[in-house]
Amino acid sequence: GGGDSSSAGSAASTGSQSAGSASNVSASDFKVGAIYINGQNDTAGYTFQHHSGITKAMENLGLDPASQLLIVDNVAEDYTAVSNAIDTLAGQGANIIFGISFGYIDAMNDKAEEYPEIIFSHATGYMGNDTNFNNYFGRIYQARYLTGVAAGLKSLEMGNNSIGYVAAYNREYAETCSGINAFALGVQAVNPDAVVHVNKISTWGDENLERQAAQALIDTYDCCVIGQHCDSAQPQLVAAENNVFGCGYNSDMTEQAPNAHLTAAIWHWDVYYQAAIETAMTCGGAENFVTEMGGNAYYAGLSEGFVDASTLNELVAAPGTAAAMEAVRELIDSGEWDVFSGVKLNITVTDGKATIEKVDAPLVTSDRDEVKDDQVVVAANTEIVPAGGASVTDDVIKSGMNYNVAGVVEG
Repeated sequence: GGGDSSSAGSAASTGSQSAGSASNVSASDFKVGAIYINGQNDTAGYTFQHHSGITKAMENLGLDPASQLLIVDNVAEDYTAVSNAIDTLAGQGANIIFGISFGYIDAMNDKAEEYPEIIFSHATGYMGNDTNFNNYFGRIYQARYLTGVAAGLKSLEMGNNSIGYVAAYNREYAETCSGINAFALGVQAVNPDAVVHVNKISTWGDENLERQAAQALIDTYDCCVIGQHCDSAQPQLVAAENNVFGCGYNSDMTEQAPNAHLTAAIWHWDVYYQAAIETAMTCGGAENFVTEMGGNAYYAGLSEGFVDASTLNELVAAPGTAAAMEAVRELIDSGEWDVFSGVKLNITVTDGKATIEKVDAPLVTSDRDEVKDDQVVVAANTEIVPAGGASVTDDVIKSGMNYNVAGVVEG
């Protein structure tokens, strides 16, 4: 995800000049291109975290972002705008072009064919080819589960079972849907009576809508914790203004809301960017990139250090939260348990120590039918995974999840 609707910041070039193939480019001549949905000078949120990741990766590889990173920012999810941004970067000699927002997918797919000598790498998408075009995303749902544990413990401490969630989308995208579900399952692991109320804004990022949605959740449902899948820190600022608490997204938002923010589901994008840029510099040509990356879809999680929960804000977190999150992290890291399996965690905290009980229990949809185009797509109370069953598969988590789990209510 990622988004705002402003237009591209620079004019298109003719596209007639093209970068030299990666096979004959020395590190000092290597150029990294990036297309951002928000501004490169953002101080929190989605674009900020990608930009931080790219610059950190480049510095680790001995590249100079000031002279070797080419950026077109504030690019809308619009085919022409993205195409023009790619032409601009190609004209400036980019050897690899990263596009960070989902809606850039079709333009990147077409341009990868038009510029076979440039590597194209797309965040959050699903398209790719066998040579110069891949996609990258991660198991952010694992980090969301951890933040859900923090939210659930805070709700228990406050004696309030109502938790809110400002969502860009819900069941329209598996990315948002799986995040909501994972967060809710984390909440339920510590507070089985909690309900997660989802308020959907139908855009990846709009600061006014994010703010309004958070306020409505507090006013309508008396939510005591506000989670989010949207681009800015506005929901956390609203939580602070209302003396409630929250879990942010993309970057650690404690700095923006020190008295409200518990922890955020965050990306360490530099883990991917470093691998991709290093491969691009050494693979001997754009046509070898996908092979050298081991395939055209990069997908990593907590155990690879690609996603995480940000440092817990002990000032506001309920006692024992860190211990509970750490115990879950170990289970996921070891590979013995994952979020969407037929095994639920019951987590209790006593005297700052966490105890986890694993219980075979089915993964069940919410008690409302999921309707699309007036058709019931998933019936209420449908068993998705039987008790004790293996986790939902990666392809479902990435692109097929279209149901909410029990305890999630939209609207």
